[in-house]
Amino acid sequence: MAGITGMGDSFNLPNYAGELFALTPADTPFLSAIGGLTGGRMTSSTEFEWQTYDLRDPSQRTRVEGATAPTAENRARAGGRNVVQIHQEKASVSYTKQATAGMLTTPGSAPYRGVDGSNPVNSELDWQVAQALKSIALDVNYSFINGTFNNPTTNATARRTRGLLQAITTNRIAKGTSVTGATSATDTITSTGHGLVDGDKIVFTAVGAATGIVPGRIYYADQQDANTFKVSSTLGGAAITLGTASGIAFTEPWATTLTPGHVTDLLQLAYDNGGISEQETATLLCNSSQRRALTAAYASAYGQFHETSRDVGGVAVDQIVTDFGTLAVMMDRHMPQDTISVVSLEQCEPVFLNVPGKGVMFEEPLAKTGSSDEVQLYGEIGLAYGNERAHGVMTGLKV
Repeated sequence: MAGITGMGDSFNLPNYAGELFALTPADTPFLSAIGGLTGGRMTSSTEFEWQTYDLRDPSQRTRVEGATAPTAENRARAGGRNVVQIHQEKASVSYTKQATAGMLTTPGSAPYRGVDGSNPVNSELDWQVAQALKSIALDVNYSFINGTFNNPTTNATARRTRGLLQAITTNRIAKGTSVTGATSATDTITSTGHGLVDGDKIVFTAVGAATGIVPGRIYYADQQDANTFKVSSTLGGAAITLGTASGIAFTEPWATTLTPGHVTDLLQLAYDNGGISEQETATLLCNSSQRRALTAAYASAYGQFHETSRDVGGVAVDQIVTDFGTLAVMMDRHMPQDTISVVSLEQCEPVFLNVPGKGVMFEEPLAKTGSSDEVQLYGEIGLAYGNERAHGVMTGLKV
């Protein structure tokens, strides 16, 4: 169901009777967990920093009797940086719409049957503001996972916070086949020698200006030849209209079934580099496809999948027993379907820019220009992810 652009009035925001159900999930597990663990912190700059340091590798360092003090070996610190990203939404509702909560939409054709009940939304503006806040929370959660970094030198482009998946550069394992440099026109993608056959699943990693497709979701190749193909959201479904775009990238996922050994490889990378040392917050972050794969892998291999749960930052998670401890398994709808990430959650926290006299996420009325009420929602939020080597990611997995 598409939203509307601009002002909401009594024609484009119809009222209905009966209980109100949400079609779009509004859960934000990753954001909720790291916010619950740390509470977040404030910044007074659009760019913020944290420090990392290491210790020398241990060895059997010996000294002889009476030796002078050895040469000093001090530890250098390094800085990690990210930026806060602006989240701004507007709600606009006409006076008439706000006054007509009891005006229900009537059938447009026979048999013109009426229904009992009343409209549960008594204040349209308040309801629209609440939905805008939920949408911002979803945007923040998505950006914290998938965000690509940009810290512009002018106001010509927007600041973009670096998400966790981009931040991880050391502990990365890539499966499947990755393709970059594809383009689209209307409903056709051009990618020279792509190697796909009809029915192959792909996961987009970048979509450029293409419409109708979302990075991280599963799509099916169709009507392909050596250098072009179309995609649909279901096997054998209608081709999606993409428009004209460049910079499209995708992955043809791995055909191999996930095993505990594959997961252990990722966990070992993170552990060897100092991650997942705090068992209470060591977490495997995944979407639905890899959640099923994890369950199947651990249940069939060792019976090590536990239908028990624990609480991490206020978020209920299941657990699996691995060679590197008992890890939480957290499902998040904003994780790519072909990806598993191991996260040291205690190192992650949201960072807020505190606007004087207003706060970190606020609603305020806009200037009156007509017979409507308009408000804006505003906040600037970024992700501090600590030591990127404390996390790990595996991409291109079977979906």
